[in-house]
Amino acid sequence: MTEKNQSKSRNTDQRSKIIEGYVEHVLENGEEPVSVFKFAKGLKMKEEVFYEYFTSFEGIKNAVWEMIFDHTKADLESQEVYPSYTAREKLLGFFFTWVEELKKKRSYLLAVYGDKPVVPIPTSSEWKGFKEKFRDFVKEVILEGKETEEIADRPYISDKYDEALWLQLIFVFRFWIKDTSPGFEKTDAAIEKSVNLAFDLMGKSAVDSFVDFAKFLFQSR
Repeated sequence: MTEKNQSKSRNTDQRSKIIEGYVEHVLENGEEPVSVFKFAKGLKMKEEVFYEYFTSFEGIKNAVWEMIFDHTKADLESQEVYPSYTAREKLLGFFFTWVEELKKKRSYLLAVYGDKPVVPIPTSSEWKGFKEKFRDFVKEVILEGKETEEIADRPYISDKYDEALWLQLIFVFRFWIKDTSPGFEKTDAAIEKSVNLAFDLMGKSAVDSFVDFAKFLFQSR
C-alpha cells in the first residue's frame, strides 16, 4: 500500500471511529456528549483530531444520515429488477428500502428524535447531505416519469415536485418513528398510499386532458 493510500485509509478509520463512537454514546446515554473535549477524550483522541473531520456534533448527525441514504440507494440499485421499475415503483422501492435501513438504527434515532410529543424535523445541517442526495435521486425519477408520461410536465409546478417528495419523506419519517404496529405495517401502508397519491397528483389528470382538448379545439379552428 502506498503512503497516499495508507493516509486515506487512516483518515477513513478515524472518521468512522468518531461516527461509531458518537452513535454508541447516544445509545448508552440517551443524549449526545456534553462537549467535544470529553467525547474526544473518551475515544482516546486529541480534540484537534476530531475537528479535522467534523466541526460539531451536527456534522456527525449529517454523516449518519448520508450513510443511511448511501446504503439505501446501493441496496435498491443492487436488485436485478430495479432497472425495469416504473418511476412510481422506484420511489416506492426507495421508501421501503429506506425504512429497512432506518430499522437498523431505530434505537439511535429514537434517542435523538423520538422522545418528544411531536417528532422534530432534523435541522438543515443534520439533513443537508441526505437532502441533496435524495433530491438528486428523485429528480432522476421525475425525469424518467416525464419521459414515460407517468408524470405530467406542468409549467412552474413541475419544478416543485422534488420539494413535495422531500416533504413526503419527512412525513414518512415522523410517521415511522411513532409507529408501534407489528412489523411497522402501518408505515408500509402509509408509504404505499402516500406515494400512490403523489403519483396520481403528478400524473396527467382529467383537468390536464380537458386543457389539452381545449388547446386542440382552439388550434384547429
